[in-house]
Amino acid sequence: MVAIDKNTGKILQVGAAARSMLGRTPGNVVAMKPLREGIISDHEMTVSMLQAMLRSANKSSVFTPKPRVVISVPSGVSEVEERSVINAALEAGARRVFLIEEPLAAALGAGLDIQGAKGHMVVDIGGGTTDIAVLSMNGVAVSSSLKVAGDHMDDLIARYVRRQHGLAIGQVTAESVKIQIGRVYAGADEVSMNVKGRDVKNGMPRVVTLLSSEIFEVLRRPARQIVDEVMSVLEQTSPELVSDISETGITLTGGCSQLYGFDALLMERTGIPCTVADDPEFCTAYGCGKSLAWINHMTEGPINIARKRMMKSNQY
Repeated sequence: MVAIDKNTGKILQVGAAARSMLGRTPGNVVAMKPLREGIISDHEMTVSMLQAMLRSANKSSVFTPKPRVVISVPSGVSEVEERSVINAALEAGARRVFLIEEPLAAALGAGLDIQGAKGHMVVDIGGGTTDIAVLSMNGVAVSSSLKVAGDHMDDLIARYVRRQHGLAIGQVTAESVKIQIGRVYAGADEVSMNVKGRDVKNGMPRVVTLLSSEIFEVLRRPARQIVDEVMSVLEQTSPELVSDISETGITLTGGCSQLYGFDALLMERTGIPCTVADDPEFCTAYGCGKSLAWINHMTEGPINIARKRMMKSNQY
């Protein structure tokens, strides 16, 4: 998230501070997400956001070299999208740019031992995409990316509240509803939440009470889509790796993996033990940090062509 002054082009806030400004800014200030569904939707804003991040992380001077940067990308990203990420980072002031797949970074951040031949499965349910991958020997054996994740769930909740209760709510409020009373598995105690918004008929402020059972019905479909994609990835995985996964289990990472019942739902459908990683929201960021240890051995540029070639050879 980034907040920028349209008149001067100056960045006002980045990250959580910019998120708190969403929907509350005056006319000359825009708060927005320059990334949608895991890819860049606004190139200039992305460059500005990265510049602010690089400045805060690297106190540069005339004698300080430009930094090398590791950026995580979704598994299903195309080569064009990868090049867009690389160009944005170079424009922002990076010297060299290395890409790492999100599920691989998430596995590193979750502390999984992926160096050996034993297979591990990671389901990273983030904001823009859900990335599912089977990992072995520091690489991705099978992977899939789904544009059904946290942002999509927020949109569904906001749409439901508008249609069912005649109340318009913002993205921040919808996300708060998802976090507080969201669930994807039946059987928990009923909880409620008061939500404030604008009445769509008369434009006046109004409060409605939402029940967790309502939100369960809203989130049931996207949760089922994610589980179906996990099943599809397992079907494409070799029997040996599936045997390993039945022992090591499925590791859930990403902010939305904390929704009530996601691990139980996956366990019920697959019959494989599922665990939510410690600090799942930041696993991918931690993994990018850990990957810096072998940055000298990483390959610059797009990883899409090499990945496709490797997966094709694995199938044969």
